[in-house]
Amino acid sequence: MVWEPGMQEIPMSLSKTGRIKSITVKRVGPDTSRLHELSIGDEIRVRGPYGRGYDIREGVEYLVVGGGVGTASVLPAIKETGADTVIGARSERDIILKDRVMKYARGIWFSTDDGSFGFRGNAVQLMRERLSEKRYGCVLACGPEIMLYHLHSACVELGLDCQLSLERHMKCGAGLCGCCVMDGQRVCRDGPVFTRDQVSAMRDFGASKRDECGRAVSLR
Repeated sequence: MVWEPGMQEIPMSLSKTGRIKSITVKRVGPDTSRLHELSIGDEIRVRGPYGRGYDIREGVEYLVVGGGVGTASVLPAIKETGADTVIGARSERDIILKDRVMKYARGIWFSTDDGSFGFRGNAVQLMRERLSEKRYGCVLACGPEIMLYHLHSACVELGLDCQLSLERHMKCGAGLCGCCVMDGQRVCRDGPVFTRDQVSAMRDFGASKRDECGRAVSLR
């Protein structure tokens, strides 16, 4: 959980781990705009870490899939595994951290909805193409829920294991407020990374979420 005095706390994943750590922030509102206005030497407040990350094991051939700003979340996994990677975005200008992904990934393929860079289509379509050419043991993914929904369906169809990093509105980060609950699972504490079987049991996945007041909001 990251904030600066006078702004709301924002849940963030690390885009770089190790001795020096970093977060990657997209400007989407007043609070993220505050972070964009900071300069070298300015201070931010950090609370955590919370939750569970990817369970990476020796001997497993991984395929990493990042969609949009979700690319930042999967970057440490790409660096750790050197795995083949699929990155999807709306257009070429929406691709982030491209140089770092290309530095760490063994093989890298890009997709854009408008065809301005790489494969014309979405990340799941491109993932299916990769799976037709090479067998992987598990897919690690983070991105928009619509992407993860179809990615999960593809993995179930193909009998492929996956671990998905989900996103919900998080206030406390410690599993107390309930705003991020999905079918009894607290995304902030029990996740944000869930296995294929855990996601399969979630009726809320791809269907509904909760707003800042905890009210259910339909995604369909």
